[in-house]
Amino acid sequence: MVVALLVLVILNKYKIKSFIPFLIVGIFLWDFTHQSGIHATIAGVLLALTIPHNIKNNKQSMLLKLEHGLSPYVAFGIMPVFAFANAGVSLEGLTFATLLNPVPLGIVLGLFFGKQIGVFFLSYISVKLKLADKPAGSTWPAFYAVSILTGIGFTMSLFVGNLAFANNLEYMDGVKIGVLTGSLLSTLFGYFLLLIFSKK
Repeated sequence: MVVALLVLVILNKYKIKSFIPFLIVGIFLWDFTHQSGIHATIAGVLLALTIPHNIKNNKQSMLLKLEHGLSPYVAFGIMPVFAFANAGVSLEGLTFATLLNPVPLGIVLGLFFGKQIGVFFLSYISVKLKLADKPAGSTWPAFYAVSILTGIGFTMSLFVGNLAFANNLEYMDGVKIGVLTGSLLSTLFGYFLLLIFSKK
């Protein structure tokens, strides 16, 4: 795994312009990572970190070309398949009390309250400290509405839940119920607040 990563770094350093060598070494990196017991998605992150990016000329950036080329397949193929494969949950016997169990309740609070609070207040502080610029034409109420939408955490939340409870599968229905509820609340509240504030 380390050797494969080192080869990728060398390919990057010598500015290899063809993606084929990166792809071949990346496949080995994925296999080595999988065999080591580390989640294989880490291999994708490491591979992406080593793909050359031309800051001065985006048209010659291999990283941007790959990103734009893969985007339609990821958005309309890979992500939906991943979502449907991981979202199966039985709603039989589901009651309001089920949502008050520690796992689903914690996820709902984290997605709906935690993310909007973190995103909005850190963004607000960053703008006030002049570390970032507020988007042109936006208002703080509308910005807050958008921060609520960040609580929509379907695919990655399910992915993290699978990792967190890999050895406790009895909690996975709670994870899925919490993710679905938190994402639904964030969608509805964010959408309607944005609709209201954008008219003002």
